[in-house]
Amino acid sequence: MRVLIVSWEYPPVVVGGLGRHVHALACRLAAAGHDVRVLSRQFGGTDASTHPTLAEEVDGVRILRVAEDPAHLEFERDMIAWMLAMCHGMLRAAPAWLDGWRPDVVHAHDWLVTHAAIGIADQLEAPLVVTLHATEAGRHAGWLTGVVSQQVHSMEWWLAQRADALITCSEAMRGEAAGLFDREPDEITVLHNGIEPRRWRVAQADVDAVRTRYAPDGAPLLLYFGRLEYEKGVHDLIAALPRIRKAHPGTRLLVAGKGTQLDFLVEQARTHRVRRAVRLLGHLSDDELAATLAAVNAVVLPSRYEPFGMVALETAAAGAPLVASTAGGLGEVVRDRVTGLSFTPGDVAGIASAVREVLDEPREAVVRAEAARARLRSEFDWDHITRATVEVYASAQRREPRAIPRPKIPTGNAFIPAAIPKTRANAKPAPKPHNS
Repeated sequence: MRVLIVSWEYPPVVVGGLGRHVHALACRLAAAGHDVRVLSRQFGGTDASTHPTLAEEVDGVRILRVAEDPAHLEFERDMIAWMLAMCHGMLRAAPAWLDGWRPDVVHAHDWLVTHAAIGIADQLEAPLVVTLHATEAGRHAGWLTGVVSQQVHSMEWWLAQRADALITCSEAMRGEAAGLFDREPDEITVLHNGIEPRRWRVAQADVDAVRTRYAPDGAPLLLYFGRLEYEKGVHDLIAALPRIRKAHPGTRLLVAGKGTQLDFLVEQARTHRVRRAVRLLGHLSDDELAATLAAVNAVVLPSRYEPFGMVALETAAAGAPLVASTAGGLGEVVRDRVTGLSFTPGDVAGIASAVREVLDEPREAVVRAEAARARLRSEFDWDHITRATVEVYASAQRREPRAIPRPKIPTGNAFIPAAIPKTRANAKPAPKPHNS
């Protein structure tokens, strides 16, 4: 098949797990003999003079990396304007690059490429497949009170309504998307993210170097890695650290990643009197992360919201003991007391109890970690996920163009069942109005 993937992340431009997912999928599709092109962008904060639009082929995938326009727009400060400019650049650059090549399907990843993906699919009259990796309502625990959140939600709505086929990464996300975007659950395909286990092998000398650097006294090491955003719940883990250290003196927490909550986390560490026990590592390279994962006593994922939980798969691939909340997809990826230990999102006492159990019973923790790694080969294999994705492509049928209205923005919590049912037996194309 001829497949055009549209994504705002593609290596080396990687913000989170989405970029790694799209890269793995594109490479596997190409290896399976499909004709794959990826429309993406250059690094944020650059321009056409330093990072011009670049067309290249890597690992059998043809990629167009579109340059940023001259306007002074920043993602963090001007999110919607920045997104529109990115999509405008993609729409201008794509026709000459495609040069008559017509895809059998356009595959869009998340709301940031809404305008570009819909525009190209409409122009080329190709079926539009959409993978929703998260939702704005989910990231804010159901509340859409800010103007930017409402704008993001409305674009997610448009993309989900326009999609000829819809994919989510977990059963939890399928229910969430069905309720938020007026799509029947049986119209949505669940395809888990995959993992490449061999990428996480590391030399023992590198593991020893991490232990020597962060725990020269042999004290327990805990690790969180991922984005530093409120919904990731890292502040809950910091709040639990004093209780953990009371049972296991000297325990240290390594926090790897970047995000908007960095200053807040520093403040929380001071508030809970554990600032010296918390090391903020920033972004780690793949090699650094692999060594750190192999060196720690446990990885703790305290998410309050998690559509899937790619970090849980990476932890399993590295063979590290895992403690995770049951938020969203994490509740599907981690099997409590089989492949890790689980706790209720936001439960500080539950975090402390689970971590103490791992540190008290290291042999049992190792057994669970081995079971988690074995599960990767059966349930999160990229070959299986690629074949299933191709089946979605093959079955996607372009629907007749129709007018899609603006969604009504709920004034209350979007996840209240009475306001947005999980299943709509008699769903209509247009949303049912409610107070706004």
